[in-house]
Amino acid sequence: MNTRSYEIMFIVRPDVEEADLDKIIEGFQKNVTDGGGEIKSLEKMGRRRLAYTVKKFNDGFYVLLTIGAEGKLIAELERRLRVSEPIIKFITVRMDEEEKRLAKVKAIRDTKVKRSAMPIAQPVQATPAATTPVAETTPDAVAAPVEEDAKPAAETPEASAAAETVPAAV
Repeated sequence: MNTRSYEIMFIVRPDVEEADLDKIIEGFQKNVTDGGGEIKSLEKMGRRRLAYTVKKFNDGFYVLLTIGAEGKLIAELERRLRVSEPIIKFITVRMDEEEKRLAKVKAIRDTKVKRSAMPIAQPVQATPAATTPVAETTPDAVAAPVEEDAKPAAETPEASAAAETVPAAV
């Protein structure tokens, strides 16, 4: 037996009573179990507005069935949904291929390393300033004071004579 996972969503007319809606759902559940399928989940999503008018209805009751079954059973369910008068729209989606695709994507994502998940390297803490005292300057290390009466080299008579004799570069 080659069972696959399917989601079947169908929309029931809004003028159907709640008791009749439950009978419709029970009928489809019985078809699945009698056909050898398994109902994994049932979700009554309530009355919702349709995106567009279908068979002159603007809203309907949404029902989602998740089942495990063979392809023949799904074909029979779709036939019954198609001929059932209170059902105004339905769709069947095969989920096992989608689950495989999602598992593959998840495996790829898990192999990649997230930089945000990596531990942050602890920054090197700056050591406090050297506690050793700076060597105090000794009076010998102090530069000798500049003589204030020293004249610049250009102002000496020898330097000015040398500046006049040097020809300008051509």
